[in-house]
Amino acid sequence: MKKPNIIHLGGENTVTGSCHLLQANGLNIMVDCGLAQGNDVVLPMESWPVKPVDIDYLLLTHAHIDHIGRVPELIEAGFDGEIICTHATKALLIPMLEDAMSFSYMTERQAAKILKTIDELSWGFEYREKFQLKKGIAFKFGCVGHILGSCFIRFEFPDGFTIVFSGDLGAKDTPILCDPDISEPCDLLILESTYGDRNHEGRKSRIEVLRKILGRALDDGGIVYIPAFSLGRIQELIYEMDRIGTKVPVFIDSPLGLEITKIYSSLDSFWDKEAREFKAKGDHPIDFKNLYSVERFRDHKKLLEMDGPAIVIAGSGMCTGGRIVDHLKRGIDDSRTDILFVGYQAKDTPGRDILKYSKRPGGYVVLDGEKFDIKASVHTLSGYSAHADQKGLIEWVASMPERPGKIKLVHGEPQAQKAMRRALDESLRDWDG
Repeated sequence: MKKPNIIHLGGENTVTGSCHLLQANGLNIMVDCGLAQGNDVVLPMESWPVKPVDIDYLLLTHAHIDHIGRVPELIEAGFDGEIICTHATKALLIPMLEDAMSFSYMTERQAAKILKTIDELSWGFEYREKFQLKKGIAFKFGCVGHILGSCFIRFEFPDGFTIVFSGDLGAKDTPILCDPDISEPCDLLILESTYGDRNHEGRKSRIEVLRKILGRALDDGGIVYIPAFSLGRIQELIYEMDRIGTKVPVFIDSPLGLEITKIYSSLDSFWDKEAREFKAKGDHPIDFKNLYSVERFRDHKKLLEMDGPAIVIAGSGMCTGGRIVDHLKRGIDDSRTDILFVGYQAKDTPGRDILKYSKRPGGYVVLDGEKFDIKASVHTLSGYSAHADQKGLIEWVASMPERPGKIKLVHGEPQAQKAMRRALDESLRDWDG
C-alpha cells in the first residue's frame, strides 16, 4: 500500500480554518472543514487537489465553526459522502451551522435544503470503538475534553500504518467535560498547537480571579461584559458562576448560547463525574437563581438600557459581530466597565485589538466603523481556554504508551508552533514511554 498523503487545506499555520485532506488506498478522506476567522486564510475549494464530489468521507473532530463552518459550502460544491462524528457533535452540528448560515448570502429555503442534506449525511459514533471505512481503513474516536463531543481521530490502514489527528485538545479538570483520553501509539501525530507558547492558570486560580472581577461589579455598580463562544465557553462560565455563588444578575444574551445550553443539558450522559453528581443532588450545574435568558431582540435592546451591577455574557467570542458589539459600544468608554476575555482572540479581530490597545494611553477600538475609546478595565482569564496549554500538550503526547514516529504541528500561529516544537524536541529527548 502506498503511504497515506496528507494535504493541509486550512489551519496548517493558523488557529482557525481547520481542513485536512487524507488520501489513502484510493480514498479521499477529509478531517474537518472549517471557516477561517480574522486574517487567517483557507484554500478556495476550486483550488483543492480533488473536487468535493470526489471526497468519500468527512470526519469532524468537533462542532466549533472553525472546524465545521465550510460544510454547507462543501455540500453546495457537490459533496455527497458520509459525514462522521461523535453522537454529541451530531446533536450540535445543525444548530451551529444554522446560526452561521443566518449570516450568509443564502435564502432561508436554500439554507434549509442544505441543512437537511447535512443532517441526512451525518452519523454519530461512539468513543473508543473501532469502526471500518471502505478499503480496509479503520478509525476510532477518543475524547479530548475540548467541548462536548470533541474527539481525536486515530486512523489505521491495512499495512498497519497509523495516523492520529488530535483535533483541539482540551485541558484536564474542565467543568462538565471528561478529561482527554490517552491515545494508542501512532506513526504520525497531527497535533494542534494553539497555545504551544504559553501555560494557563489552574482551575482553582481562575475561579478566584473570576470571583474577584465579578465582585468589583457589585462594588462599583458597573457591568462586566464577557464575550464568549456560544458552544462550550458559555456553559463553562455558567457552571463556575454557580459554584462561586454569584449574587449579581447574570444575563445570557445569546440565542444560540441558550439553545446550546439546552442541548448540553440533554447530553448529561457525556458529562464528567462531578457535573453528574451535582445534578443527582438536585443542584443543576448549568442553572442558578440569578441567571436570566435574553432570547428576543427587543429584550436585548432593553438590556442595553439597564444599569449595573450586572454580568452580561454574549457572542461573538472575538467581538467580530453579534450582540456583544452593541454592549461594548455602550460601555467600553466607561471606567466602571470590566471586559473579561475567556478565549482565544485571533489577529485582526476587535477582541485582539481591545486586548492590545487597552494597555496603551489613548487606546481605542473600531466597532461597526466607529471609534471608541477604551476606558474599561480589560482582563484575560487564560485558564478558561478550551485548549490545552504547552504543558498539557506535552503531557498528552508523553502519556502515549510509545513515542509517535513523527509529529506534525498544525492549528497554531508561527510563534506558538516554534515554541511548541522546541518544547517537544526537549521532551522527546527524555522520552521514557
